[in-house]
Amino acid sequence: MTTGRHTSNTSGLAGLHWRKSSRSGQGGGACVEVAPGQAVVGVRDSKNPSGPALLFDSGVWAAFVRSL
Repeated sequence: MTTGRHTSNTSGLAGLHWRKSSRSGQGGGACVEVAPGQAVVGVRDSKNPSGPALLFDSGVWAAFVRSL
């Protein structure tokens, strides 16, 4: 099972709907965006949306969120 990987090629993530946490402030700060997909969940820096992203297996991401 893939737990997580880094990719600089975000072209395959273009069709995903990225969203930022509702707890993110207006000042920008240190925020991340997530984009849930069928098999993977993308995570990226909201200040650099065209930069690299982390990809997590959907099941691994769900387990992470449940643990919060």
